[in-house]
Amino acid sequence: MEIIAEGLGFPEGPIAMPDGSVILVEIRRQTLSRVRPNGKVEVIAEIPGGPNGAAIGPDGKVYVCNNGGFEWREVMGQTISGHAPKDYRGGSIERVDLDTGKVETLYTEAGGRRLKGPNDIVFDKSGGFWFSDLGKEYERTRDHGGLYYALPDGSKIVEAAYPLLTPNGVGLSPDEHTLYYADTMPGRLWAIDLAAPGEIAPSPLPVPGRVVATLPGLQLLDSLAVEEGGNVCVGTLLNGGVTVFSPDGAHEHIALPDLFPTNICFGGADMQDAYITMSGTGKLAKMRWPRPGLRLNFNQYPEA
Repeated sequence: MEIIAEGLGFPEGPIAMPDGSVILVEIRRQTLSRVRPNGKVEVIAEIPGGPNGAAIGPDGKVYVCNNGGFEWREVMGQTISGHAPKDYRGGSIERVDLDTGKVETLYTEAGGRRLKGPNDIVFDKSGGFWFSDLGKEYERTRDHGGLYYALPDGSKIVEAAYPLLTPNGVGLSPDEHTLYYADTMPGRLWAIDLAAPGEIAPSPLPVPGRVVATLPGLQLLDSLAVEEGGNVCVGTLLNGGVTVFSPDGAHEHIALPDLFPTNICFGGADMQDAYITMSGTGKLAKMRWPRPGLRLNFNQYPEA
């Protein structure tokens, strides 16, 4: 493992770029940043609140889930997010121009209901995007979370599944017939069948989807990335590492030296460079992965 950068303000949402840099958010610092291969960190844009998941859209801009911010606390010497801050006003989806740093707010609500804590995002081939809303936690209560589908021009947003417990990482299967999401608190990976882009297939159950697997003990799931062969790689908190789930529910754990490795993304010419945000210690790590990751729809990748 190579540590590319240290001193980051709770990094998440990594995007591997063709020049070897990694774009990510620093939630605590409230920025969208670029980490160069030599470890230099450059601020692309300041995003007040809580910039979280990020993805390249069809227009080449970065779409950011803004969770509205957190209070921060220390656990076993590492930094983690906590309750909603005193200045919390709700969550949003924002778009950032990489050339100018201009930030535009696309969505703050769906169906007249305020977004609470948008968390992770993935674009499908048609150009729309799925995103999770983790909800929001307060001292004695919490808001529910949900799954949403939206268009990048700001013209349409749909509340696709609500209420859910703690939906966090989201990703699509290689054929885009299945939407995966990680449920943080129960340590559970879900799979939802899709009937069409942005449309969940009908289900007789009140909660759509099926359980792929539930981890034993106290293991919390965060954001995820999908491998080219269909495995789902999920950042695993407390039992710090990445859990790799096969679609049939089998899973293995790859340990990392951080209690809170929140995100993983893939890059490089062979898609076997894995970039992992070790958020508890504020580091970005790089390691070789045993299998190639899935190429995302609008990312640019170096030639193989």
